[in-house]
Amino acid sequence: MINKTDFISLFKNNTSDTGLTSGLVGDLLKENKAKRPPVIWLGTNTCAGDIISFLNSLDPGYRAVISDLIDFRYNSFVMTAEGNMATGVLTDAMAGNFEDFILIVEGTVPTRFEGLSCVIGLREGRPLTALEAVRELASVSRYVVAVGTCAAFGGPYAARPNPTWGKSVQDVVDRKVINVPGCPVHPDWVSGTLAHLIWFGEPELDEYNRPTLFFGETIHNLCQRRHYFDSGIFSAHPGEPWCMYKEGCKGPVTFADCPQRQWNGEHLNWPVGASTPCIGCVSPEFPDYSEPFFEHLPDIHLPGVTVNANRVGAVVGTITAAGIGGHLLTSILKGRLPKTIKKGFMPAKVGFQVLETTPAGKVKNILNKTVKKAIKRL
Repeated sequence: MINKTDFISLFKNNTSDTGLTSGLVGDLLKENKAKRPPVIWLGTNTCAGDIISFLNSLDPGYRAVISDLIDFRYNSFVMTAEGNMATGVLTDAMAGNFEDFILIVEGTVPTRFEGLSCVIGLREGRPLTALEAVRELASVSRYVVAVGTCAAFGGPYAARPNPTWGKSVQDVVDRKVINVPGCPVHPDWVSGTLAHLIWFGEPELDEYNRPTLFFGETIHNLCQRRHYFDSGIFSAHPGEPWCMYKEGCKGPVTFADCPQRQWNGEHLNWPVGASTPCIGCVSPEFPDYSEPFFEHLPDIHLPGVTVNANRVGAVVGTITAAGIGGHLLTSILKGRLPKTIKKGFMPAKVGFQVLETTPAGKVKNILNKTVKKAIKRL
């Protein structure tokens, strides 16, 4: 059985150059086949983009996941059953007939009109609304996972003017929800979260209950174009190969591993790699407060911090020029120093010269002087 440390390393290293086949598919899945928990995937107000993305899982593939990792009991998009045969699965689960099942919800949960703007089916001759189904299933499930940004934070289906009063899953249930956002969600984020829940329990979560395994670093930190940002070389139009920060890229305030994980089945590309800005689709404020996508935002929401976007740019520029990388912005604003300082050394830059290492004492002096000036501008 794989241990937790190796599991995390396996998923973090699942980049465009490596797959999970050697460590996750095959013997590893099959030896856990007997432990497959029931999974109900409930689609509420959704475009079905997240289940479509999940169906395109490559490594492990969708067939391996449902055969060896989970016992997939319900999803209206892929199941052949209909009517009472289909909704009977839900009523059985609500009655407590499923042991330790995992509830996955895709889409927002409409609350207006007593939830009647989204009906799952009939129960005893009356409409079974998504609102009722989510609440009742969540109350008896082992884990609740909100897949996709709509389920996790509201997303497009709760965007203005939100005529159905759609809400996130967390807003309608009285228990903890694990959020796996994305518009759509990356299939690795789903299968990885499920595997962690089954083998090791709840993963480490950030302030928004997102697994840090996938949402622990900013896109800006991981971006292949980061060196252009540090050197002040910016694209003016989509399609140009330089940093897209000035075109409205939300990478500096978006926490996801898209640059290294990449998309399109075989991990071929991702938005910035295709020369279009990141639009921050995994963030709680998407899309209402991350629009317009191709312009600087008037305000940026970091976990626990709200600052003006233009001032963020000024602070990032000041810090970068002084030798402190722009990726420290979040830590600085939240009053945290990177672990590298505590260890005694960290990389530093002065202008365009890259120094090998700088003693921590000097870094702290630079930090104190520079950040005091920069923070005054916020």
